[in-house]
Amino acid sequence: MSKRGENIYRRKDGRWEARYVKDYTPDGKAQYGYCYAHTYGEVKQKLTDCQVRTRLGIPEPGMMGRLLTDFCDGWLTQQRIRVRESSCLRYETILRLHIIPCLGGLRPAVIREDAVDLFTKRLLDEGLMPKTVRDILTVLKSVLEYAARQQGGFRAVPKITYPKVEKKEARVLTAEEEGQLVRYLLKTPDPCRFGILLALMTGLRIGELCALRWEHIRPDSAYTDTFSMEIRASLSRIQCPETHKNTRGFTSAKDREPLTRIVIGPPKTGTSVRVIPLTKEISALCEQFRAGPECYVLTGTDSYLLPRTLQYRFSVYTASCGLRDVHFHTLRHTFATRCVESGMEIKSLSEILGHAGTGITLGCYVHSSPEMKRRGLERVTIPGLD
Repeated sequence: MSKRGENIYRRKDGRWEARYVKDYTPDGKAQYGYCYAHTYGEVKQKLTDCQVRTRLGIPEPGMMGRLLTDFCDGWLTQQRIRVRESSCLRYETILRLHIIPCLGGLRPAVIREDAVDLFTKRLLDEGLMPKTVRDILTVLKSVLEYAARQQGGFRAVPKITYPKVEKKEARVLTAEEEGQLVRYLLKTPDPCRFGILLALMTGLRIGELCALRWEHIRPDSAYTDTFSMEIRASLSRIQCPETHKNTRGFTSAKDREPLTRIVIGPPKTGTSVRVIPLTKEISALCEQFRAGPECYVLTGTDSYLLPRTLQYRFSVYTASCGLRDVHFHTLRHTFATRCVESGMEIKSLSEILGHAGTGITLGCYVHSSPEMKRRGLERVTIPGLD
């Protein structure tokens, strides 16, 4: 048993373990380091040395010689308990294809601003889009910050100049185009077309719609003749890490296809788990297409529909009714814009969309049309002109 305040404990294997605070995260949470010894006196001396080293910002022995690639695995392991599997796979790909080949052989302490600028220029010269380069630089910055914490104290992480990304205006269906699409889907309705209508009227993401089962759509307890929909899962296809472990010995073009698997897990963020009330019109359609609790909404069976398949069918539908440059995510932007046009309060809209805050809703999913601007200006009264 440890003495009060020492944080020294006797382990089951007979050794002594001491814990000390190495650093603090930006949100104030303590990050701990550990040292071990066979006797209480030895571990107490080690503890004192570690505390002094941490207080003075002196790196742990052997840390200064470690290369950036040595810290990448530890950083990735830390991310696996924080973010979704698909995000970790994207981070792993960025490290493997870009960061480690170019900067992995350098010590973090020598990666300064000029080195990062050269790395950025190389990525852009390779033809990568500015948005992709920004994502790579964001991962690099996080790895460097992790390396700094592991080296016994924060040091100045190099200033990173991110390439400018031109904001592309999202496609939003006009009221006429939206009516045209709705009429087409209702002309010969089936579970898939009903699912697309459901996304248009609720702003669902494509992965959330593919994972939606009928057990998640149930009568609303607060209102009669209407339903509410609970979003609890998202379906996606991700690439298996094993794909890149053996890159030789291929015998055919088919063997070169990346290994993938289907994952049905939590939605994009914690706030994406939500309950959406449905209108009377969409509730009536729910009654028409309702199947067993375990059945998927898009198929009416226990078999799911893949996002890629849904995107293909959606492109066929939009082409058939004369719509151009329309993607499935266009439905989400269109839904958000219609809600704002009808006067919906932004906080409510943000929760329906599953956003972490209203800033994302306003910045990315609310699009002002010339008609909205005109109506807004007409409501402004100027003294002396009436």
